[in-house]
Amino acid sequence: MSDPLDIARNVLALEIKGLEALKAGLGSDFAAAVALIHEAKGRVVVTGMGKSGHIARKIAATFSSTGTPALFVHPAEASHGDLGMISRDDVVLALSKSGETAELGDLLAYTARFSIPVVAITSVAGSALSKSAQIDLILPDIEEACGETFAPTTSTTMMMALGDALAVALLRARGFSASDFQGFHPGGKLGAALRKARDLMHGPDALPLASLDAPMTDVVAIISKGGFGCAGIIDDNGLLKGIITDGDIRRHFSNGAQSKTAAEVMTENPRTAYPETLAGDILAYMSKNKITTIFVIEQDKPVGLVHVHDCLSVGVV
Repeated sequence: MSDPLDIARNVLALEIKGLEALKAGLGSDFAAAVALIHEAKGRVVVTGMGKSGHIARKIAATFSSTGTPALFVHPAEASHGDLGMISRDDVVLALSKSGETAELGDLLAYTARFSIPVVAITSVAGSALSKSAQIDLILPDIEEACGETFAPTTSTTMMMALGDALAVALLRARGFSASDFQGFHPGGKLGAALRKARDLMHGPDALPLASLDAPMTDVVAIISKGGFGCAGIIDDNGLLKGIITDGDIRRHFSNGAQSKTAAEVMTENPRTAYPETLAGDILAYMSKNKITTIFVIEQDKPVGLVHVHDCLSVGVV
């Protein structure tokens, strides 16, 4: 029996070879495909049969989550009514290694009848699919990693990577942002990390704030009442000038903190965030600087406060 590790390394080497060849061969056809999809008024209809169909479903999902509306249409089902899912404003992205997949026939005839543009991903230039397409994205002729059966392996890896490349190129062309992405991913760890400070913060009414000249006895009371382990110190204009934490009080206790003012004890220029700061960035910043709270400011005035528990409670990691 062959060494499984050797087999695995050979498989990966062949698929890497395919990706390297795909990268080297990208040219004007790829740019034309991006432009065609970007300018389309409708959606991207992604289709394919068998293994290519599974990759097509994944590409459609990636498109949809990154700002390019897309759906998967099964080519066999298309012949039984699902052609109605394809509008004249759409672009079809069809996947087939051989380019001769019989089940694509009715769908391609439909696109020709209504002048719906087709982008093909195939290994065979001059195939039926290639001839039906306005733009060909031809996969390099690299052997499949499964030499015994020639099952789609290297070819499907290249298809998936090419789909990712199209999705990212379109994302950049549309100026799609992390904020837009979060709107499509409200659940799970990814959605949590892409929330913003304004989604997590305790608002103005809950903020523990004290003036610069407030006696420390008052500051201690404010910290205790607030429950966040800190107090923000503001000037007469409401600008955040410093912060006092439980730790600051302990450190100053032996130096007569009780008789001092907030200005004498506070840490100046505290670390802050903005309402649009991503929750993932806030938690990373807290971890790096070993702090548990951060004030959220607008025009240097505190408008909110985020505690590390606020991040963890919604799944930010």
